[in-house]
Amino acid sequence: MPDTQIQAETRQTIGTTATTFDQARSEQFMGRMVEFMNGAAVSMMAAIGHKTRLFDTMAALPAASSQQVADAARLDERYVREWLAVMVTAGVVEYDAAACTYRLPAEHVPFLTDASGTNLAVTAQLLPVATRAMDRVVECFHKGGGTHYHEYPCFHACMAEESAQSVVAHLFTAILPLVPGVLERLGQGIAVMDAGCGQGRALLAMAERFPKSRFVGLDLCEDALDAGWRMARERNLTNVFFEARDLSDFAEPEAFDLITTFDAVHDQKNPAGLLRGIARSLKPGGTYLMQDIGGSSFLERNLENPFAPLLYAMSTLHCMPVSLGQGGAGLGTMWGVELAENMLREAGFRDITCHRLEHDPVNAYFVSRA
Repeated sequence: MPDTQIQAETRQTIGTTATTFDQARSEQFMGRMVEFMNGAAVSMMAAIGHKTRLFDTMAALPAASSQQVADAARLDERYVREWLAVMVTAGVVEYDAAACTYRLPAEHVPFLTDASGTNLAVTAQLLPVATRAMDRVVECFHKGGGTHYHEYPCFHACMAEESAQSVVAHLFTAILPLVPGVLERLGQGIAVMDAGCGQGRALLAMAERFPKSRFVGLDLCEDALDAGWRMARERNLTNVFFEARDLSDFAEPEAFDLITTFDAVHDQKNPAGLLRGIARSLKPGGTYLMQDIGGSSFLERNLENPFAPLLYAMSTLHCMPVSLGQGGAGLGTMWGVELAENMLREAGFRDITCHRLEHDPVNAYFVSRA
């Protein structure tokens, strides 16, 4: 069908006239949709590049043929060649047509390899994992309800990798120092809990560094905690303990000097109940350190946030439905700093301070006392 006929039918369908239909705007939007689809495709392939360590392999190679890349990575050449075609046409990898060689530019390496601490290919894994439950989410659009964590294979492993570079790598230099004097107190020996700890990477790092302190990690998912126990045994850590618990209405009255949550509150069944439980579980003078998504509670204030489409998509596919699937509040990933501060106050916290850290453009860090 000729383009002019399609455009005419489109105008008729949307009830406009030729004089009000902005052809340039229509064509511009079509171009953006192509960019979105290409971006999604590249993101999927970047996740594969991380999982197969192709980016790390190429970072250590000079210009190389697809066979040389495949051999170095110990992968099948035909698959590597097709993956390289994606990377070349996306502008991620350079291609010398005369020599039939590929090269990963040095300027791209910091954002694609594990050694950098800013590996965006790690983050690129999250969306493909979330889409594992896409058909189930589509069903929820029609019938309501939600999903469950077991419907997202490898989710906890991906989140642990993300935590390793966004939290653990900066834990002792930027994050914990937000709590005045806490490093010294950890060295002397205090009681610490991490709620919604997942595999417990941050908790394990603290337990290893501060043997005089006692650490407890709580999470709903036993499979994530199994990985935490395994790593604790491998490191011979006896001052860390993990327990599978529903955190909806828990409380350990005045049991902990420091409680942390890292990207864990917004997708809980009962976030308000969790915050109240944390407030009750702090000893007098104790501190709560919460890292969570640093967007706004108001859609219009997120229009300039470069991560907003991704975060809202993750909310639709994972964070909101896993809460709703437990009969929960379904706050969503972008519950926002405004609502977070209000909920902290309602839970009984005071002296609430919101921090932004240079290494982490996505999250906000709240320090408060009960």
